[in-house]
Amino acid sequence: MSTELPPEPVSATDQEAAERPPAKRARKGGLGKRILKSTGLILALPATLLMAGVGYALFELATNRPDDSPEHEARKEEYVSELSATMPVSGETPNVLLVHYDDLGYGDLGFMGDTPIQTPNLDALAADGVVMTNYHAPSAVCTPSRAALLTGRMAPRAAVPDVLFPNEGVTSLINVVTGTFGLTQAELTIPDILQASGYDTAMIGKWHIGDTEGSTPNDFGFDSFLGSLYSNDMVPFQIYEDREVVLETVDQTQLDELYTDRAVEFVGAAGETEDPFFLYFAHNFPHEPLYAAAENQGRSDAGLYGDVVEGLDDGIGRIVDELEATGQLDNTIIMVTSDNGPWFQGDGGDHRGRKGSISEGGTLVPFLVHWPEGIEGGRTVDTMAMGTDVLPTLLDWLDIPAPTDRTLDGTSMAPVLAGTSDTVSEFYYYYASKKLLAVSDGRFKYYAAQPYLYGVSGTSFATPFSKGPWLFDLDADPSESYDVIERYPEAAAALAAELERRNAETDENPRGWKD
Repeated sequence: MSTELPPEPVSATDQEAAERPPAKRARKGGLGKRILKSTGLILALPATLLMAGVGYALFELATNRPDDSPEHEARKEEYVSELSATMPVSGETPNVLLVHYDDLGYGDLGFMGDTPIQTPNLDALAADGVVMTNYHAPSAVCTPSRAALLTGRMAPRAAVPDVLFPNEGVTSLINVVTGTFGLTQAELTIPDILQASGYDTAMIGKWHIGDTEGSTPNDFGFDSFLGSLYSNDMVPFQIYEDREVVLETVDQTQLDELYTDRAVEFVGAAGETEDPFFLYFAHNFPHEPLYAAAENQGRSDAGLYGDVVEGLDDGIGRIVDELEATGQLDNTIIMVTSDNGPWFQGDGGDHRGRKGSISEGGTLVPFLVHWPEGIEGGRTVDTMAMGTDVLPTLLDWLDIPAPTDRTLDGTSMAPVLAGTSDTVSEFYYYYASKKLLAVSDGRFKYYAAQPYLYGVSGTSFATPFSKGPWLFDLDADPSESYDVIERYPEAAAALAAELERRNAETDENPRGWKD
């Protein structure tokens, strides 16, 4: 017989108490603690981001170095030495005048359309020459655009993908952190090639693709240089004569006269020699800040910007007059263009975007070529072309062999300018820094998915939205207003595949070197 007693019955009250969850302990200052904790997290976030940013900057400072490519520097030397030994020049060899304005808009010159700015001298060159209405700068900002023009290679290949800042003081750190250095000696430029081919070479104006030893104009084939190493809004803004500073303080109202006087002097002296010349006339204007000579102030219906551009046109008139007076005009190849679309002022035409944007308004710029002895004038061409095409075109016209150790992104425009072809290149690429964001076949332009900034007037910030992919039909919609990717899926797929192919090629061989 069991000796255990039966369990006592559990009352309903006791059952409810057992099933009830245990009471939470009262927190001392619970709400205050939570507020303090949340506030601490909020305050810690900027500090964390700051520390992450500093860490990134320190890492980049420690690891970023110029890609000097000594093997291809040696190959360059072999190439120019061979040119020096084999390229004869004669009185029939054409001169080359390459005029490169800074931030000049697509619609800022009379020959490009209806504008209140009067440019009769440039208009006269255009009337007797060929105007390309679908010519693009190779970048939407200064430094990479200039590097690509002079090398025939898109800026990531030339290893100058971003805007350079003066290598003095704090701004030099920006260059190192972004991995942006001056053009290295491995790169081959138009003046390198023409100097080796017997040309007298000179640069007047803005360089902005290097200010350290080995990356200034005299290091890249220019016999002489008068001008600035940076944009006219950067400090220090000084004028150099070759490697020496000749103006510590610059009165920019006198800058156009200084440059034009030297250009006229150079052209006049060239007329007394048998050697052909190459003059790279790369003006700082109409980049802001804007300055006009006293006699030009108030002359234009387009305000100070128009005063500046009309003054530039006067300068071209003086240079052309000197070419004509010395009997050199008809056999001088004159090209006139801009490094990118307009900044805060200027007319980008009926196109989306401005300077800094890979939209057409940021890259579509004026272009004319005038060469009475070489091409038939009085024509307009709407074939797509880009600044990287200038170097191959000159090689073609001057019968100079191209280098074999590197990829040139450009293609000769000579057949199109002669009227024997209607295509320059199959594809054109739109980079922002090292990133390929869009590709065009001349008619369609495909944008990969990317951030699109939306800003509201009166505010100092913009909100990024992820947009794309987009496809624009530039023939029907040059202002890039309407995405037609659903209407033309095959065109979009083909351009997307080309963008992917180009990225893969660049990943495998960033500088485009050949064995």
